[in-house]
Amino acid sequence: MKNNNIFKKTLAAATIVAGLSAIQVAEAANWLMLQGTERPGAAPRAKVWGFIQPEYQSTDGTKVAAGAFNGNDAIFNQIRPDLNGSSDLNVLRARFGIRGVSMPLDSNVNYFFLAETGNNGVTRYANAGTAGMRMTDASVTLNNIKGARIRIGQFKAPMGEEALQAVHVFDYINFTGMTNGLMLERHFAGDGSGTFVKQTPTGATTASNSNDVNAPISGVSAFRDVGIQVFDTFKVANIEHSYAVMKGNGNGLNRGDGDSNKDTYLYYSAEQVYGGKGPKRQGLKGYIWSIDGQRTLTTEGAGTYDRQRSGFGMTYRKGKQRASFEYISAKGMIFTGSDGASVPGTSIGQLPVSGPFGTNPNPDLDGDGNPDNQVRVSWNVATTGEANGFAIHYGYAITPKVELDIRHDVYNRMTNVTNAERIFTTTTLGAQYWLNKKTHLTVNYELRDAEAPAYASTSNTAKVLDSLDNRLSIGLLTIF
Repeated sequence: MKNNNIFKKTLAAATIVAGLSAIQVAEAANWLMLQGTERPGAAPRAKVWGFIQPEYQSTDGTKVAAGAFNGNDAIFNQIRPDLNGSSDLNVLRARFGIRGVSMPLDSNVNYFFLAETGNNGVTRYANAGTAGMRMTDASVTLNNIKGARIRIGQFKAPMGEEALQAVHVFDYINFTGMTNGLMLERHFAGDGSGTFVKQTPTGATTASNSNDVNAPISGVSAFRDVGIQVFDTFKVANIEHSYAVMKGNGNGLNRGDGDSNKDTYLYYSAEQVYGGKGPKRQGLKGYIWSIDGQRTLTTEGAGTYDRQRSGFGMTYRKGKQRASFEYISAKGMIFTGSDGASVPGTSIGQLPVSGPFGTNPNPDLDGDGNPDNQVRVSWNVATTGEANGFAIHYGYAITPKVELDIRHDVYNRMTNVTNAERIFTTTTLGAQYWLNKKTHLTVNYELRDAEAPAYASTSNTAKVLDSLDNRLSIGLLTIF
């Protein structure tokens, strides 16, 4: 029944896409083909490539304004991925890769490899929080069957445009709230409900559950999965149609399938191509997609839960103008941030422990330097949530080297639980300057707002959300 509902939604969205494709109203690139194939007869055996993206980000550093964590650092005003300051100069991405075809043996077989060495969510949370190099892509595409190319390995799964597009041609520095919250998946062992207190049982000589804040057990997904995809592109009546069907582990980067449950990905797009080629091809594209999978928790809230995502959108690029619209809906497992909007691991006090040598008001039985029985902030995930969001983007190239951008996005989280619902609204003002064809500077200023519809403006919940600062981001990206 669940798969039938998703299929019905996909068919309904297909009608919308067909309508969009008939109108002459961002980059209308075909990411399935650009990332999964090579040009016939023109691709080298091995092309080394990559990009580097240093950045600076800053907020006012406003603290949590109310509640149990009043006065602590607010997580949404700290700079990712380290979350230990309100301004930071960072090498966000540093990726290198190689791609090509296996000629002269067989030009119908191509490959794609990419690794990440920057300081971001891919590398920072990997291997229990240590940074390092991580493989993001390693795939082989078989082009032997007309109309049904087969891609196998680890690569970007077919989904919405913001997630699927190549990040080095992204018009902004930060993702929208809906893409960051719903599509940039974090993997957890528990839901966070049992990690609010670092427990030490009465009479114990060592602490249990030491420093457990339900930290992610791997890096973020980076919109990728390990699996097999059947896809292709074909033209009908001057419209380019593309499709993809994929089965994946649904378990993040460089990891096997932890629960034997596979994700099913469906994608379809229709595009009227105006001209050009590559990532900045001009055209009007409409698309729909869906993801149906499950996730298994093994600690707090143990069990297997649905994770469903679906969406549709359009992109437009012609002459000096670029525009896009995207909508995403979600059901099942949804990332909900941290306790009280504070930084995970933060403590606000502790409970005395009764042990064999009497009551110790400041125990550290495991000798890790952190007092036991602390009230500590954890990461949290809802297992049966619902959410949705949308984003609208418009850009105008005032000169060949300068582009001005504006984006408005709304993320509505936990719409099925009145007291847990949060609405995040961001308007991003942006400018891009190209020093040359492969190097550009991006400046963004985000006007950010958050609200809890069920709470009065005088409540602690509303005061905490009012702590959300605007954010300045400056990034330089060069491709080699």
